[in-house]
Amino acid sequence: MSVADSFPYKVREIENVFIPMRDGAQLAARVWLPEEAERTPLPAIMEYIPYRKRDITRGRDATNHAYLAGHGYVCVRVDMRGSGDSDGVLTDEYTQQEQEDGVDAIAWLAEQPWCDGNVGMMGISWGGFNSLQVAAKQPPALKAIISICSSDDLYADNMHYMGGCLLGDNLSEATVMFAFNTLPPDPQIVGNRWRDMWFDRMENSGLWLEQWVEHQRRSAYWSTSSINENYSAIQCPVYAIGGWADGFTNTVLRLMEHLEVPRKGLIGPWGHKYPHQGIPGPAIGFLQEALRWWDYWLKGKDTGIMDEPMLRAWEQDSVPPDTSYKERPGRWIGEVGWPSKNVKERRYELGPYTIHMGEGHGGPISTKGGRAPWRCSPRSALGWRPASGAPMQPRRTYRATSARRMAAR
Repeated sequence: MSVADSFPYKVREIENVFIPMRDGAQLAARVWLPEEAERTPLPAIMEYIPYRKRDITRGRDATNHAYLAGHGYVCVRVDMRGSGDSDGVLTDEYTQQEQEDGVDAIAWLAEQPWCDGNVGMMGISWGGFNSLQVAAKQPPALKAIISICSSDDLYADNMHYMGGCLLGDNLSEATVMFAFNTLPPDPQIVGNRWRDMWFDRMENSGLWLEQWVEHQRRSAYWSTSSINENYSAIQCPVYAIGGWADGFTNTVLRLMEHLEVPRKGLIGPWGHKYPHQGIPGPAIGFLQEALRWWDYWLKGKDTGIMDEPMLRAWEQDSVPPDTSYKERPGRWIGEVGWPSKNVKERRYELGPYTIHMGEGHGGPISTKGGRAPWRCSPRSALGWRPASGAPMQPRRTYRATSARRMAAR
């Protein structure tokens, strides 16, 4: 990955500004301000997540936002209510309060003297989720979004349940957020009230896992913030990006099919990563691609991005199975629309060690069934009890790894 060290715009960083909300609370934000914007207002781009701008995502923020700011955008990285140095307590994911705060933050940005009134929103994972959700609230100043590794269906295609089954990520996500929510704000930013803010969070954030396992079926708890309930609520252009090794790939295809606004989709070989850091590779110049999108929709420049295929995807070659890959060989393909007219259904029949295309070629395949040789017995202190007189075997231990964590290796 190459590193840019010179940019068209000189940028001044503002470590913290407070953005007022409608109820009097304040959200903490770090700003990358092109000096030109203080004379000639420029568009703003907001990333809005709970991962603490002063430490957890600081390095990533400095890469992404500095690049875009250096090309003429005011970039603003906002700590959500209850996270980092912002007021309040964070009690769950994707709440209505979170979305209303996002609308208020966009309105504030559009009114600043250094902003020309045009705002974009982008983010990965949580920031990709709420980019879609805030867009569905239709804030007037929001002109376009980039949503990366996100979901439009919080129940059926998220990290909590899939196919009605409880996922391991349900526990890992709750554990991660419990850890983040118990971290204090920075006294250098919030002053002497840091201790009261910290205790408030520890006492009132709650155990998120408890409420997630209490909602095991599709209900209003999940659907209220799921974009698939009303795709037409989104009225601004959308660039949806995912990876084949990520858990949220299906979202890109559904958004291309159901949205009614100008849209583009991109699916690479990578996992839950920004595409310029994509693993498995090949990675791409994502920041350059994002700049083309923002120049088109926020500055009105004809970058040619909307003349290209609606959906681009990395068609992966077959490779031997492995637990992780540094690279996935293949090639880029494009589709002018989705669902594609180039996709057709075919019938394949299984044969002995073969797969046949068409009917009548496979022939019969015999399978051997019967009673399972092992069953789990709580009365067996040694482990597995034989089902039919077989000798006792020592306990077998299996280790599970979440799909997202595996893909990110």
